[in-house]
Amino acid sequence: MTDSPTRAPLSYGAELLGRVLAGTPASESPLTHVAELPARTAAHTDWPRWVNPDVVAALTERGVSRPWSHQSAAASLAHEGQHVVVSTGTASGKSLAYQLPVLTALAADPRATALYLAPTKALGADQLRAVNALGLADVRPALFDGDTALEERDWVRAHARWVFTNPDMLHRGLLPRHERWTRFLRSLRYVVVDECHSYRGVFGSHVALVLRRLRRLCLRYGSDPVFVLASATSADPAPSATRLIGAPVVAVTADGSPHGPRTVALWEPPLLAEVSGEHGAPVRRAAGTEAARIMADLVVEGARTLTFVRSRRGAELTALGAQRLLAQADPTLSARVAAYRAGYLAEDRRSLETALNDGTLLGVATTNALELGVDVAGLDAVVVAGFPGTVASFWQQAGRSGRRGEGSLVLLVARDDPLDTYLVHHPAALLDRPVEATVTDPSNPYILGPHLACAAAEQPLTDAEAEGVWGSPTALLQELCNAGVLRRRPRGWYLAAGQRPHREVNLRGSGGVLVAVVEASTGRMLGTVEGSRAPATVHPGAVHLHQGESYVVDELDLEHGLALVHAEDPDWYTSVREVSDIAIVRMIDHSAHGDVEVALAEVDVTSQVIGYLRRAPSGEVLESVELDMPAHTLRTRAVLYTLTEELLAAAGVETADVPGALHAAEHAAIGLLPLVATCDRGDIGGVSTALHPDTGLPTVFVHDGHPGGAGFAERGHAELQRWLGATRDAIAACECTSGCPSCVQSPKCGNGNDPLDKTGAIRVLDAVLAALPPGH
Repeated sequence: MTDSPTRAPLSYGAELLGRVLAGTPASESPLTHVAELPARTAAHTDWPRWVNPDVVAALTERGVSRPWSHQSAAASLAHEGQHVVVSTGTASGKSLAYQLPVLTALAADPRATALYLAPTKALGADQLRAVNALGLADVRPALFDGDTALEERDWVRAHARWVFTNPDMLHRGLLPRHERWTRFLRSLRYVVVDECHSYRGVFGSHVALVLRRLRRLCLRYGSDPVFVLASATSADPAPSATRLIGAPVVAVTADGSPHGPRTVALWEPPLLAEVSGEHGAPVRRAAGTEAARIMADLVVEGARTLTFVRSRRGAELTALGAQRLLAQADPTLSARVAAYRAGYLAEDRRSLETALNDGTLLGVATTNALELGVDVAGLDAVVVAGFPGTVASFWQQAGRSGRRGEGSLVLLVARDDPLDTYLVHHPAALLDRPVEATVTDPSNPYILGPHLACAAAEQPLTDAEAEGVWGSPTALLQELCNAGVLRRRPRGWYLAAGQRPHREVNLRGSGGVLVAVVEASTGRMLGTVEGSRAPATVHPGAVHLHQGESYVVDELDLEHGLALVHAEDPDWYTSVREVSDIAIVRMIDHSAHGDVEVALAEVDVTSQVIGYLRRAPSGEVLESVELDMPAHTLRTRAVLYTLTEELLAAAGVETADVPGALHAAEHAAIGLLPLVATCDRGDIGGVSTALHPDTGLPTVFVHDGHPGGAGFAERGHAELQRWLGATRDAIAACECTSGCPSCVQSPKCGNGNDPLDKTGAIRVLDAVLAALPPGH
C-alpha cells in the first residue's frame, strides 16, 4: 500500500475525490490521508475432482466457470472432514466454499442432511434463494425461522435436507425438540456458520454455547458434522472459530477473488465556529451532514454511491439532505437518491438491488444492515459516515465498491468521537493492520449457567461431558442445584421438575427481565429492551427508533416491564446522563510497574441514570433534563490502572487537576477500546477517581457493561499498551484547545463532562505508558 504518487495518472476514484473537493482551498481541505490500493487479479483453479458433476454443471450454467483458489481450498478441507473457516473480503464468493461440499454430500447420500446458520433472517433467505436457483434435484432446501408456518415446520422436520435457520431458532425451536428432529440430526453431515465474525461479545458467547449443545446432541444421534464457517477478513480467524464451535478449525485466508483499484480517503469535518457544545466546547459538522453533501456531489458526477450511516434515522436525514442539495443543482437527480430503511422484506431488497445495479438510483443512504443480504455490486463510491465500530465492518462496507474490476472511491467521514479522530490521523491503524480479533467468552458464568440448564433439559449432563464439553464448571452446576434448577444424581445432573430454561435465554442479551416497548395509542408492541438497560435507553423523554420510525417515551414502568411511547419525529435527539460507582470484588490479574499498577478485576458497578440532554443534529445542547431513576448494580469485569500522587506530580499534573485529568483519560480510553476489542462504545463504561477506597490511589477503571463481562476488559488488559497509546495519540491529534466530543467529552457523562483536563490526560497517559514494560 502506498500513498498516491504525485505524477501518476489519476485513477477513477482519485478523479471522483478531486471533483468532490473542487473549490475547497488546500489550506481548508478536510482530507487527512489518501491511499491508492492496487487492483487484485483473480486466482482460479480447476474444479476439485471430488465435486459432483451435476453441481459443476449447475454452477457453470449460473456463470461460475471455475472456482477461485480460496473457494477450492476451503471446500476441499471440508470435504476431507476438517472444520474450516474461510476468511476473505466482501464479494469473494465465500458461499461457494460451503455449497460445493454440502451439495456433493447431498447428491452422494440420499439420507444426508445439512444445516445453515445466519445471524439474520434476511441473509438466510437470500442463501436459500441462491441454492434454489441452481435447480438441483432432491436437495430439498427449506427455511425454518420464526415466520415459518406451523404446517410448514412439520414438512421441514420430516423432509427437508438442507435447513436454513438462525441461532435463535436453533436454540428455541430445534434443540429443545430434538427428538422430533431425529431423522435430520442422525444424518447431519455439515453445519454452515455464515458471517461468523458477527458472533462477538455477549451474542457470540451465547451462540458458542448453542453450537456446543448442537454438537453434543449430534453425538447422541451418531453424527459428527463438519463445520464450515464464513467470515469477513479478521485477525486470528482460526482461534476465533475454534472458540465459537468448541473444536479445532483450520483457516483459509488467501483471497483469490479479483477487485479493481480503490482510492481510500479519510475525511475530518471542520469545527463549526457558530455552534458550541457543553461548556462552550467546539463541535464538528455532523458526519451525516457532511456525507449528504459528498453524496450529492458524487451523484452529480454520475457515480453510483452507497452511503453507510449508523442509524436508520440518520440514513433518512442524509438522503433528504442530498435530495435538497440536488434539487438546487438538477431537479431530475433528486429523485435518484433514496434511503434504504425497509427492514428485511425481500421485495424491498430486490427492488433496491435492481435500481442501483441498472442506474435508476444513483445514491442510497443506508445503515449497516445493508452489509448483509443485499447483492449490490460494482458501485463507483462508498461513503462511510462514521467509523462503523470494527475494521472488519469498514472493509465489508468498502468492499461494495468497484466489484467489476473498475476503479472506485471509498471515503470515511469521521464522527465527533475519539476513535474516529484517532483513525483519520493514524491511517495505518485502519489501512495497514489486520482487523480485530473477535471477542467471545463462553465461560462467563452468567451466560454459561442458563445454557447448562438448557443442555440438561435436552439430555442429562454426565460428569465426563461437564469436563470435556463445558470446561468443568462444577461450582456453577452446584449453584444451579442450590437454586433448584438442576438435581444431582449418581449418573449426572438432571433438570428439576417444572423448569423451562430455554425461554429464559435471550441470545442477543445478557439475560434478566425484558421491558416491552408499546405504542400507547394502539397497544402495538414495538420490541423489547433489557431491564438493566431500560433506564438508559427508554427513560421518559428518550427518542426510541424502531424500523426507521421515531417514537418518544412517555412513561417507563420498571415494576411491570413496560415502556409507553408515542410516534413523533423530533428535530432533536437525546443522550443519557449516568453516574457510576465501582467496588473491587477480587483481583484476577495484577502487576506492578514502579509507580503504576495494572489489573484485571471482578467488580460491582452501581449505575444510576440522573438525566438526559436534548441535542440538535449539530450536537448543540438544547436542554438538560433531570431524572430520578433507580440505581442498578452489575457484577462484571474491569481493567484498571493506578498511579501514585508522586508520579502525577512529576508528570506535571497538579493536585487540583488530578480529577479532571483522570476523568478525561477515562473518557478517551472508553472511546478507543473498540480499536482493540470488537465492542461498541455502549458495551462498556468507566469510572475514575483521585482516591479509590479499594486501591488507596488515583485510579481509572474501564468495565464491561454486561453481567460477568463479555471479554472486552480482558482484551483491553491484554492490549493495554497499544490501547492507551492510541488513546493518548487521539487526544493529542484533536485540534481543540481544552476538550471536545472528538477527544475527551463523553455523550453520556453523568457529571456533565466536568471536570475535564485535556492536557492533564495526555500527561497521565504518558506517565502510565512510560512505566509499562515493552510489549505489555
